[in-house]
Amino acid sequence: MSDFNGDIVNEFRQNAGKVGGMFEGASLLLLHSTGAKSGQSRVNPLMYQQLDNAYAIFASAAGAPSSPAWYHNIVANPDASIEVGTETLSVTARVLGDDERSPIWEKQKADFANFAEYEGMTTRQIPVVVLQPKD
Repeated sequence: MSDFNGDIVNEFRQNAGKVGGMFEGASLLLLHSTGAKSGQSRVNPLMYQQLDNAYAIFASAAGAPSSPAWYHNIVANPDASIEVGTETLSVTARVLGDDERSPIWEKQKADFANFAEYEGMTTRQIPVVVLQPKD
């Protein structure tokens, strides 16, 4: 884990899911996934959008030409877990098709302008992934 992500993860855990800096006030979760190639556990702090009973996350990679590693991990291994605040949930990840993706993505861009900037920096469609808690 990069020092940047590690610092955010530590701050998240020390402050019941709240962090400062560039993520201050944002809805943030920690995604625990399994490496697609390595099989090792990975933890990534990600902004999310609360859905009715699920969480949408965005594979923006800050507008990079390819999707982030965590995205490839959950496509290969959709069973994951998340930390939201002080709660840990088992989830199943599902990449949304265009019809489901569009309203969620448009809301994210409207709420957080940096996501619109990321979209303008890349030619790929930024994937939207829903994390559905398991019963």
